[in-house]
Amino acid sequence: MLYMVIEQFKNAAAIYRRFRQKGRMMPDGLHYVSSWIDHDLKVCYQLMQTDDFALFERWTRNWDDLMEFKIVPVRTSAEVAEQMKSVD
Repeated sequence: MLYMVIEQFKNAAAIYRRFRQKGRMMPDGLHYVSSWIDHDLKVCYQLMQTDDFALFERWTRNWDDLMEFKIVPVRTSAEVAEQMKSVD
């Protein structure tokens, strides 16, 4: 399942310092897809994939001192278009 992770940065410099030193620190089974960061370096929109939502708790504990998280399950537009065919 896909998830959009919205990260509100508390300190971008500290986040990228830790990232350089330790990497993403994600547990096995949680997969990074891609991410986009606003021009002010305050918000990151990160697409991730997992079959086990509980893995997010393990991952966010590594970062929650430097950012706040909102995790939203999402679908691709192609998946929704296919589902909506049966609604007509």
